[in-house]
Amino acid sequence: MSDQYAMEKEEIFSKVMRAGRRTYFFDVRATKAGDYYLTITESKKFTNDDGSYHYKKHKIYLYKEDFMDFKDNLEEMIQYIIDEKGEEVISERHQKDYKKEDNDAADPQKLGTASDEPAPSNFTDIDFDDI
Repeated sequence: MSDQYAMEKEEIFSKVMRAGRRTYFFDVRATKAGDYYLTITESKKFTNDDGSYHYKKHKIYLYKEDFMDFKDNLEEMIQYIIDEKGEEVISERHQKDYKKEDNDAADPQKLGTASDEPAPSNFTDIDFDDI
């Protein structure tokens, strides 16, 4: 049996979830004994100074004997976050109309020049992958 056939046989069912610069892969795979397990892979794109890019990946292997505990803990953590902070996303990165609660606008040294261009200390890098 070829390695390619073994890899194709190993992957049973897959889903992909894109989230900004991150991509999550959920893959059902088969053990050598024919049982199933889940892998969750986070892949994050990083851009180098020269414009080239690379990906960093982190993988979780989840076996059937741990499914219920994992599910229960995940649900509990999600519910805690929703109970404490609600479902609204509060983030400068994820909301175009997000306003920081600071007094920078009142500080004349942090305002733009006469041409209304932002002062260098207020410059924000933009990652075009997130636009």
